[in-house]
Amino acid sequence: MKRKKIIASVLAAVMALTALVGCQNSGESSKAETSAGEQNTQANESTAPVDPYADIDLKISRMTVEEKVGQLFYVNCRGNDMSDAINKYHIGGVLLFGVDFDGKTKEEVNADINAMQSNAKIPLIIGTDEEGGTVVRASDNPKLRESAYLSPSETFANGGWSAVEDDAYDKAEFLLSLGVNVNMAPVCDITSDPDSFMYYRSFSSDAASTSRFVETVVKASKEKKLGTVLKHFPGYGDNGDTHYSDATDSRTFSELQNNDFLPFQAGIAAGADSILVSHITVNSIDSGNPASLSEPVHEVIRDTLKFDGVVMTDDLDMFAVDALDIYEPLSVVAFKAGNDFLCCGDIESEYNALLTAVQNGEITTDRLDESVKRILIWKRNLDIL
Repeated sequence: MKRKKIIASVLAAVMALTALVGCQNSGESSKAETSAGEQNTQANESTAPVDPYADIDLKISRMTVEEKVGQLFYVNCRGNDMSDAINKYHIGGVLLFGVDFDGKTKEEVNADINAMQSNAKIPLIIGTDEEGGTVVRASDNPKLRESAYLSPSETFANGGWSAVEDDAYDKAEFLLSLGVNVNMAPVCDITSDPDSFMYYRSFSSDAASTSRFVETVVKASKEKKLGTVLKHFPGYGDNGDTHYSDATDSRTFSELQNNDFLPFQAGIAAGADSILVSHITVNSIDSGNPASLSEPVHEVIRDTLKFDGVVMTDDLDMFAVDALDIYEPLSVVAFKAGNDFLCCGDIESEYNALLTAVQNGEITTDRLDESVKRILIWKRNLDIL
């Protein structure tokens, strides 16, 4: 009898011990499951998609309609005092010409640009045409650079592709040191006729080499945070100068796609910031309107070339569009066609016309915000926003 009691006591102790261990294991398992759950939650949170443009959207939501409309304008300076325009019209950018650099020292140019930037609530795109060769706005001034930049074709002839790359790096450092953040280059036009308007500005008559040139310049400029503009879409070819006359291109769409579009596509693939649209009327795309004012041309840029950066007009003061009364007001027609950035000199009338079009519902707020967003993203990518 005593022996049975001892066995019963031992069995009871074993069962109690087993139950205690089971509870501890259960607790540890529960803790482990909780920890794993927390880790999974944290992992899910860390891999959740983040909107890279949330800050831009927030900024746009806090802007007035007047400020948004102003961001669409890229105004020719041409030696004028821009302080009133910057303040009154909230302009998005200023384009500098030779007169804005002539005879000035680097310190004076810096002071001019700093003064403009200080007047801007949103930092300005400050651009100029420093192509090299026949178009050199800043380097033509011996106070700013010992000699003007050679044309891209001359640069290549002197040193091959390494010279082209070095030239692009040097231009970027030079312009940025002045306060210029966008170079209106590279020229993507392909031409073979020495009598054509673009002959001495184009790199080559060959699409493949021009494409490599464009890619080289865009990549080097991007590395230095200098903005680039691919011009002049859809490509001048052997056509005349739209500064002083209208021009019509009769090539087929297939010819353009297999030749003239290629340098633009190379620039887009390399990360170009903007495309400038010319005032040439391209019959195979839209025979009724200059390219800059043509919705079908802009559809080619967006849908065929898959470009989602800033699309800008060539200067709206040029003859090929300014001389045609049917296109008034130009800013409204150009914006409706699909441009984001409007290059002009007459800011007062063009700004007021576009503002009125937005206020009366002719242009939707969504369409306005779409272009403003592209411009602000460009500014952020240049580290100026």
